Amino acid sequence: MKDFLKFTLATVTGIILSSIVLFIISMVTLFGIMSASDTETIVKKNSVMMLDLNGTLVERTQEDPLGILSQLFGDGSNTYGLDDILSSIKKAKENENIKGIYLQASSLGASYASLQEIRNALLDFKESGKFIIAYGDSYTQGLYYLSSVADKVLLNPKGMIEWRGIASTPLFYKDLLQKIGVEMQVFKVGTYKSAVEPFIATEMSPANREQVTVFINSIWGQVTEGVAASRSLPVDSLNAYADRMLMFYPAEESVKCGLADTLIYRNDVRNYLKQMVEIDKDDRLPILGLADMINVKKNVPKDKSGNIVAVYYASGEITDYPSSSASEEGIVGPKVSRDLRKLQEDDDVKAVVLRVNSPGGSAFASEQIWHAVKELKAKKPVIVSMGDYAASGGYYISCVADTIVAEPTTLTGSIGIFGMIPNVKGLTEKIGLTYDVVKTNKYSDFGNIMRPFNEGEKSLLQMMITQGYDTFVGRCAEGRHMTKEAIEKIAEGRVWTGETAKELGLVDELGGIDKALDIAVAKAGIEGYTVVSYPAKQDFLSSLFDTKPTNYVESQLLKSKLGEYYQQFGLLKNLKEQSMIQARIPFELNIK
Repeated sequence: MKDFLKFTLATVTGIILSSIVLFIISMVTLFGIMSASDTETIVKKNSVMMLDLNGTLVERTQEDPLGILSQLFGDGSNTYGLDDILSSIKKAKENENIKGIYLQASSLGASYASLQEIRNALLDFKESGKFIIAYGDSYTQGLYYLSSVADKVLLNPKGMIEWRGIASTPLFYKDLLQKIGVEMQVFKVGTYKSAVEPFIATEMSPANREQVTVFINSIWGQVTEGVAASRSLPVDSLNAYADRMLMFYPAEESVKCGLADTLIYRNDVRNYLKQMVEIDKDDRLPILGLADMINVKKNVPKDKSGNIVAVYYASGEITDYPSSSASEEGIVGPKVSRDLRKLQEDDDVKAVVLRVNSPGGSAFASEQIWHAVKELKAKKPVIVSMGDYAASGGYYISCVADTIVAEPTTLTGSIGIFGMIPNVKGLTEKIGLTYDVVKTNKYSDFGNIMRPFNEGEKSLLQMMITQGYDTFVGRCAEGRHMTKEAIEKIAEGRVWTGETAKELGLVDELGGIDKALDIAVAKAGIEGYTVVSYPAKQDFLSSLFDTKPTNYVESQLLKSKLGEYYQQFGLLKNLKEQSMIQARIPFELNIK
């Protein structure tokens, strides 16, 4: 017994001591990370900025307190903030010690509008006379579009360039739902409002096929024109190369066709860069990654005017309240409305750029944010800068702005509304569940998913959807200074690219966030100002305390297992939390 107690006591003591040591190590590591993130980067002479693109692109990154878990459960890829990349490219242009940019193209989850914005920033960088070199073991099509702006495109001798055109391949769930006994009851306005199609059809409707054909050809046109200009190749030749699928040919064929300049192994790229910088092979080449560039000081004197131009980021799905399981908060109606009111009341804020990157969502929340933007506009200029998407609810919250700026490849419009409520009667019958009801009035059990809607309920819901659509069209007509009849001709839920939207009057200017900032400053009539991003990013500790580890681990595990199907799964999983009336584009355009 004495030996047992000794052993037990020793074990418990060991566990306690190990926990204390691990805690101390964790805290030291934590504070080390925090202090490192605040350390200014000193740029040495003959430096090269490196964009190692391997991961996912988002509008803005947030401190990840559980990054270790991401490495354990994720695929090891990175998350990049578009704001950080654009800012770093600008700083690299202004810093005399940085001689050029090296793009290392691996795989980047990004839409063409974001890639186009980075590409334009790189074109601006080239005006400084500095070089851009791109290298890829194998280029994805999106990263080749981005990399084609480089002075030299380097390719691994056994690598390839994906160049095949664009396709949209949406998934349809109707047969799956039918097999398990679930019927989606749909109410909508808009011939092109295709968000409901995956749940009630097995293929695209003719109207949806028409709109998708138009906008993917518009995007492909932008991609081919951009590559043609950078590589001095005819667009016809680029289309011919896409039809040949050059990625299956030896790498030499990509050089022969003009898509790449040189075949080189990755280990030899550093010496190639040294030649560009004009230093000896034996000399050290300072390389600055994105994390280093974020901490490089801007070569701009601090503004003392006190004037602020606010950039408010509204990114993600529009919801009435925060999701219980989403890894990103998205655009939560009440919070965004409060934030915009604070900007309205802040006299130091002279203008606001509302950066919208959203496929839409709750029609009710969209209306609340629209009202907040209108109130804000009454006191100071509001300029919308559209990202990858600003469609349906995303367009709803944008339409009242003074000026709307979009990339040519932005997907916008989709002015329409729908409602979708499941009927699980078939499922309950399959598994032997029945229900009964006692009610005081005719519609007391409205919303009971154990039965289909009756005719009276259908009429009421359709009436509500129609009223919502009429309101949406009215908001767009008011904001764009057009008649409701003119808006209705280009509404019906149809998705447009920014390029076409400008022709139709839904967008004012083509360009990125920098162009929106220039317009905001001009409308505010100010000279000195400071650009401040809102909402403020959480610091490391705040983010740590707000993160729910169980949700984080679940999302990372699912992402690693489901890959490109994670988003579709998430939409199905969170369907119960969706607002009944939705203003959004198709659940997943799945453009490749």
